[in-house]
Amino acid sequence: MIDTLYSLNILDTSLALLISLVLGILFGVALEKAGFGSSRRLSGIFYFKDMAVLKVMFTALITAMLGLLYAQALGLISVESVYLMPTIYGAQIIGGLLFGIGFVMSGWCPGTAAVGLASGKWDALICILGAILGSILFNETFHFIQPLYTNGNQGILFLSDSLHLSKGVTAFLFTIIGIAAFWGVEKIEQKVTGKSEYLGSQFLKIFSFVLFSAALGLMLIYGQTTRKALVYPFFKNTQTACLFSEQALLQKVEEAQDHIAAEELAERLLNNNQEVLLVDVRPENEYANFHIKGAVNIRLSDLSEQLIGYKNQGIIVLYSNGMTHPAQARDSLNRQGFNNVYILTDGLLGFVDLCLKPVALRSEPVPDGLAQKINLWRGYFLGQAKGQKGVEEVRNFAHKAPGLIDTQWLSENYKKPDMKILDLRSQNEYNTSHIPGSLAISPESFRGVVKGVPSVLLPAAILSQTISLMGIKPNDFVVLVYGEKPHDATLVSMVFERLGHENYGILNGGFLKWQSEGRLVDTELPKVIDSSYRLNYADNFTVYYKTVLQAIKDKDAIILDVRPQDYYLGQKSDEARAGHIPGAINRPYTEDIRKADKYSLFKTVDELTTAYKSIIPTNASKIIVHCRTGHQASQTFFILKNLLGYTNVYWYDGGWTEWSARKELPIK
Repeated sequence: MIDTLYSLNILDTSLALLISLVLGILFGVALEKAGFGSSRRLSGIFYFKDMAVLKVMFTALITAMLGLLYAQALGLISVESVYLMPTIYGAQIIGGLLFGIGFVMSGWCPGTAAVGLASGKWDALICILGAILGSILFNETFHFIQPLYTNGNQGILFLSDSLHLSKGVTAFLFTIIGIAAFWGVEKIEQKVTGKSEYLGSQFLKIFSFVLFSAALGLMLIYGQTTRKALVYPFFKNTQTACLFSEQALLQKVEEAQDHIAAEELAERLLNNNQEVLLVDVRPENEYANFHIKGAVNIRLSDLSEQLIGYKNQGIIVLYSNGMTHPAQARDSLNRQGFNNVYILTDGLLGFVDLCLKPVALRSEPVPDGLAQKINLWRGYFLGQAKGQKGVEEVRNFAHKAPGLIDTQWLSENYKKPDMKILDLRSQNEYNTSHIPGSLAISPESFRGVVKGVPSVLLPAAILSQTISLMGIKPNDFVVLVYGEKPHDATLVSMVFERLGHENYGILNGGFLKWQSEGRLVDTELPKVIDSSYRLNYADNFTVYYKTVLQAIKDKDAIILDVRPQDYYLGQKSDEARAGHIPGAINRPYTEDIRKADKYSLFKTVDELTTAYKSIIPTNASKIIVHCRTGHQASQTFFILKNLLGYTNVYWYDGGWTEWSARKELPIK
């Protein structure tokens, strides 16, 4: 399977820039060869004198379509690895009209103008300058035109779905249209100008045959689905109908057409969209505690009977705390002929986190437009929802994470199917006794040598594979259980932070507290079914020595050294050099923990808030935390970001191990 720059989330790297530059040059050469370096030739399409634009664009579209579908069919690439542009009718129709008017007036589009400029065409420069000014104007007036920007957002649509055909049949039909268009424009050119470059030539015949054969091959590859899709209406056999229904559902799941995003649902409900029936399938007491405004509560066993009047009428959206039960219910209803049932992406927990979490508590800056929407959503779903708990209480009730959880809650919920417990103690301690269902994993399993630096967190691709082997899925709630050292749990929490898996919590007090309270333990190894945890690189918090060095020069960040004080002062050292990073402030990680009986607990939020207020001016201050190898610093990172709500926290994983070994870096 090919990992794309998009799927690896490295589009902003120097490698991506280099690849883009090379591809851009090659693309420009191809356009120049096609004659796109001349505005006169480009504008010839409007007079039916030169149809090069249509021929080149159709050829490019068909070639890209066939190549991508073959790559998917051969397992070389997955559709999730490719950026799929959403269909937004308002923006794309108006944008297309503006683009067309600009093309008619200038004879250039931005891409061909770049080619023309490279060829020395000065009118192309005027076009590019106009595009730049237009971009600036768009940016400055965005708050006025934002409603148009999102008007008619249909999400990701596939032509094959709209036509109720397989990908292979759709590609075949589209290719035939393209070939016909190629021959047709050649005839038009011959009629208008008296000559045609390709009509009747061997090239056009061979070219058409190759495209036809490639499209036919695709139709055969996807043929099984195609035949069933076409003949299904003529079959009366129930088993065949069920098989088709199951395949249709699986295709919807594969193409992410079976769920609705939290933001989209919030907008629909805010605008009083009458087509949406929102159904909460949780137990009645949980529904009474908190539910999304407008939702009705229906037990899973009653869904078929209660929803019969809504069968294939409007949109039915099912939700629970997570997605497991709604997905199972959706599948059951689909088998009963319901084709309009969707599930809420990431469930109630995701809805609360994405739509109702206050802007001030978010880990990343929120654009003004989105901040306004969040405030509207909060006002609608919380301000007018009398009798319901506030969003922070909901987070605590559902234990939406990241955060700390207590032993009582875990004892009531550890059996849930979407719960995964990771025991981070030593192997012999785990073998002796552990929380039922928990998996043993060493924190060191997630670290290694990366680019010569030892004991740093491994790349996301390796982490996702390790997570998959433990059977963890994106919607699972993961509980991290430490032994004597809380920072073992926070180190592993960095794995989930890097993967963008925020649905986790740390058991405050760890296994020793659980054990001291006489709670249930066993020695059995749990059964694990491998998952396929999709790579989702979400690390915007790990920094490297160059970033820290620049921060020293710019004096724009608080560098927090959490090692013990004697190491900070250089009185002790087990690294290449003793001392600390110039300007760094020392607050040992141990000061955030208190001992209780035989186990270690995190200090209360009030205690931690008071302590860090004396060090960090505001919640938005830039903070870089480090220790020796990132292990102890992970605890401070977790506390600042997830317990205290600091929004600009970074983690220097290489820490003093790397800094002291690089002799060109300053120390104090």
